[in-house]
Amino acid sequence: MDIQAGKYAWMVKIGEKGQFVIPKQARELFHLQPGDEILVLGDEERGIAILPKEKQQDIVKQIFGEIGE
Repeated sequence: MDIQAGKYAWMVKIGEKGQFVIPKQARELFHLQPGDEILVLGDEERGIAILPKEKQQDIVKQIFGEIGE
């Protein structure tokens, strides 16, 4: 589902074991390959965010500040 330029939303179904498949379009867009690591962030009010490994350090810095300050 294309919301606006550069913004996307996909529907996925959670299986019995709590697993879901990242849609093909999302895997291709973010260059996700089998074995890649992703970061899952959760906020009880705002929900869940899933980030590819190359974005993890930037996001962690934004949340917690520069490491070693």
